[in-house]
Amino acid sequence: MQRFLLQDHQSTMIDSTEMSCYYVPCTSESVYINTDQVFGMAHLLGFRFAPRIRDLGDKRLYSFEKPATYPGLESFLGGTINVKQMEAHWDDLLRLTSSLRKGTVTASLILGKLASYPRQNGLAWALREVGRVEKSLFDLAWLQSPPLRRRVQVGLNKGEARNGLARAVFSNRLGEIRDRSYEDQRYRASGLNLVVAAIILWNTVYLAEAVETLKNKGVEVKEEYLQHLSPLGWEHINLTGDFQWNVKQLPSAGQLRPLRAKTT
Repeated sequence: MQRFLLQDHQSTMIDSTEMSCYYVPCTSESVYINTDQVFGMAHLLGFRFAPRIRDLGDKRLYSFEKPATYPGLESFLGGTINVKQMEAHWDDLLRLTSSLRKGTVTASLILGKLASYPRQNGLAWALREVGRVEKSLFDLAWLQSPPLRRRVQVGLNKGEARNGLARAVFSNRLGEIRDRSYEDQRYRASGLNLVVAAIILWNTVYLAEAVETLKNKGVEVKEEYLQHLSPLGWEHINLTGDFQWNVKQLPSAGQLRPLRAKTT
């Protein structure tokens, strides 16, 4: 089964073999990440980078032969793949992939460094060529596969819902991290992620309990309906005040609050 990395942001980073992705905040040290290199790195790690394609008419494909080899398609081709460059640095690409899989270095760091290198850097060039092959294949699949487009859109909707929850939790400071030191900024962001994860876990547990309760009452709950449930809602949660973590007040294992039964 092919694994997809669904994301829609030019500064998407890919970290660890599980391909967890996040947004890099814009700072004075931020650099533009070449999308072709993201495609290439995802492919080498065994994933398929699947962003939403906008302005498809402006995109260009890359081929192994000169554009003139494909009469009538010249306007869709942006150039040729440099196979010699990939062959010359193939061992370097494999070493890079191995380092990422072992966790010796993070993909976010590598992509940032490659983006800051001069254009003639051999490794960056080779990774870009690999990415152009994969990106061209993905563009063609995007044109031909409505299920792929729907799958990408569903993934992006989930990401937007998660971001909406994070913004709601962070509304006290108007969505701004005002800590001066980098370490304090990391603590603040980690705290935000912890609260968001706690809300998602809470919703997941109680959604499962609600479904099980309905089934015990003889209500038919079709499996195809469950895929439309989302643990990312927060309308039922009071987000005002301070978030305090008191381990002495932890409930016993399996102890849940009574569900709100709908009365008629």
